[in-house]
Amino acid sequence: MKEISGRKQGTSLSPCAACKLLRRRCAQDCVFAPYFPADEPHKFASVHKVFGASNVNKMLQELPEQQRSDAVSSMVYEANARVRDPVYGCVGAISSLQQQIDLLQTQLAIAQAEVVHMRMRHFPSSSYNPTAGHSPETASPSSKMNIPAPNKSYFSMDMVDHDSMGETLWSSC
Repeated sequence: MKEISGRKQGTSLSPCAACKLLRRRCAQDCVFAPYFPADEPHKFASVHKVFGASNVNKMLQELPEQQRSDAVSSMVYEANARVRDPVYGCVGAISSLQQQIDLLQTQLAIAQAEVVHMRMRHFPSSSYNPTAGHSPETASPSSKMNIPAPNKSYFSMDMVDHDSMGETLWSSC
């Protein structure tokens, strides 16, 4: 027997997962059969639970055939996300990932600032000489202790992209 579109062809037709779950006869031109094969009943079960068979049928019939497979993949993903998180669905997953990105960007900026700070401590700039042109007697106490001038900062954020630091996916909405 040869299998076509999730069904066996021959004397005994095996219904697609959708028709099996809905307990109906699977017609030869069943819109669900190519996308919900009998060996993957969980796919249609979650889609049916979230969207309903009638709505899925309408959506699939309104789309050109070349786009239906992508639409079914999207519906299966969204349905599985809704089953895991009924309130937010896949938006909750996206939001969680965005928060992780924001946290990691902040940690990266801190780490980069620490690297710059450590480089400045271990390799002081040759262009900065607090006692140049001053005698030790006239130099201020802070210059004797090799403390940088107030306008000179150890922390350089040149390595950090300030434009993208505060931006999130949701800020453009």
